[in-house]
Amino acid sequence: MATQIGKYSVFQRITPMVLGFDTVLGFAVLVLALAGLLSIFSSGYADGQRFWDHGRNMLLATAIMFVVAQIPPQRLMALAVPLYTVGLALLVAVALFGLTKKGAQRWLNVGVVIQPSEIMKIGMPLMLSWWFQKREGQLRTLDFMVASLILFIPVGLIVKQPDLGTAILVMSAGLYVIFFAGLSWWLIVPPVLAGLVGVALVVIFEPTLCADGFTWPLLRDYQQQRICTLLDPGRDPLGKGFHIIQGMIAIGSGGFWGKGLMQGTQAQLDFIPERTTDFVFAAFSEEFGLVGNSLLIVSFMVLVFRGLAIATEGPTLFARLLAGSITLIFFTYAFVNMGMVSGMLPVVGVPLPFISYGGTAMVTLGFGIGILLSVAKAKQLVQS
Repeated sequence: MATQIGKYSVFQRITPMVLGFDTVLGFAVLVLALAGLLSIFSSGYADGQRFWDHGRNMLLATAIMFVVAQIPPQRLMALAVPLYTVGLALLVAVALFGLTKKGAQRWLNVGVVIQPSEIMKIGMPLMLSWWFQKREGQLRTLDFMVASLILFIPVGLIVKQPDLGTAILVMSAGLYVIFFAGLSWWLIVPPVLAGLVGVALVVIFEPTLCADGFTWPLLRDYQQQRICTLLDPGRDPLGKGFHIIQGMIAIGSGGFWGKGLMQGTQAQLDFIPERTTDFVFAAFSEEFGLVGNSLLIVSFMVLVFRGLAIATEGPTLFARLLAGSITLIFFTYAFVNMGMVSGMLPVVGVPLPFISYGGTAMVTLGFGIGILLSVAKAKQLVQS
């Protein structure tokens, strides 16, 4: 047996592992990763360790991506129920005796401090894709109701922490699966129209709704303030509106070509809060300008369109639903982060994929890309 194994070169052993890797998707991720390294090197220069930590996180995410890409979609399906169950149990544990930091109870100490809500970014689409795969060919309204229950229990626990940014991402991941599974447009259009009407009413009645002492039902005070600050950042320019104002100044001051690496005054002089995490896009925009932003946006577009192409060619319903939802999670990450930094959406804690600093988020992103590569490889094997 040892003699037989020894006949194969290292290249021959590695080739089956990388066979079927989607080069277009990989190239888009590589461009984003390089942009992230440049951005963290510049904006995190004052903290010299942050760049090296970001590089370590990327290497870890790459290793996870490579391992997950070797797992066929049918085996990934076996992880769905255990991962969702563990994630849900940990969320309940957070609600009962989680750690509280800055007024939010989001963390759990299990020997190391973890944020269980991150598990649901992958666990949710896995679980719902598994559910609809099991119901393939016999879908009823009741099945969509069960799927909604599977979705909204963990989302409710995450909102309670509170962690609105992660709740948006987890809910989006689940809704994408439900939509791709065949949810009727008659059930989609009414809530969308209601949401648009609600946004219009908030804009029209902003002076009354945002007046001092006016309390909104169902929203915490800080959430109300974020929406009011979005509508009028100048109402508290040195307080709650500071993030948005400084972000927009940085983006605008970058101009067409940008100020150059490590030449951004807003970032280097600490005017941009959270410049290596949530507001990294503002720091990147200032130093690389419209040209850099265009490259960033095009890279995200390539990633999303290639991911959707992989999803449409998935060998099973599970693979197609999972790949489609994972792809649109990347879109949601980028859209929400760029929107909030540009002053078009309320400020929530959503990182920019592969650009923002963060260990847990980077691991989740690596897992997601690994899933897309796994589906792409499965398609190649079916065709061959």
